[in-house]
Amino acid sequence: MSLPSATINQICTQITSTLSLHPSSTWLRSALASQRPTTPLSALTATAKIRLLNADLCSCLSCPPNLVFPSDIHSLEIKERKFQGPIAVQVMGIEDMTKSRWEQIEAIEAAERGEGTKGREIIRVTAVADGTGEGEGSGSGSGGMCKILLQDAKGLRVWGIEVQPVKGLKLGMNIGTKIILRDITVARGVLLLKPQSVTILGGKMESLHKAWTENRKADLRAAIDAEAT
Repeated sequence: MSLPSATINQICTQITSTLSLHPSSTWLRSALASQRPTTPLSALTATAKIRLLNADLCSCLSCPPNLVFPSDIHSLEIKERKFQGPIAVQVMGIEDMTKSRWEQIEAIEAAERGEGTKGREIIRVTAVADGTGEGEGSGSGSGGMCKILLQDAKGLRVWGIEVQPVKGLKLGMNIGTKIILRDITVARGVLLLKPQSVTILGGKMESLHKAWTENRKADLRAAIDAEAT
């Protein structure tokens, strides 16, 4: 038996109010199809949140036009503008612009092993339910300036630059991590990322994360080999 429409609507409302995400009722009904109608609303909402954070935003959200990027977001003619949001996006790629290619490979492989760093010390990073990692050294950003590829619910991809350290933005973070952007400045088609405009929700798209990690390491090694010849 499927969940009543009233229950679906309640879950949608709670997710929107707590995460600033707008799940479509069709996706939500499908994601909770195996749940019993007698399951407490709090448990249904918690399940829906976890599945939403690990899903593709392009297939699960129903956003009004003002909560996605405009079609001319990449325009180089517009010097600067600001969008109030909240705009939900997901991480599709990330680079640390202060690290060498070998250092980037090492950082990606450390994240694969579940390791972070605190100064020169290697520490364990504990994965939690929403797909984020927490460790002693995760209190500040990446330690360097990151360039990150973000995708909205329409599938539009935009590069962002970390102009101030943002906690949680770092090489090795999960591909598919969900982020909410508020009062975000765009300068000639590039998002300017600051702590006050970025809220990291967590999440991970497993297949995309694995593919990106493998391809990124291969691309970095190929670039190193090309420089050596």
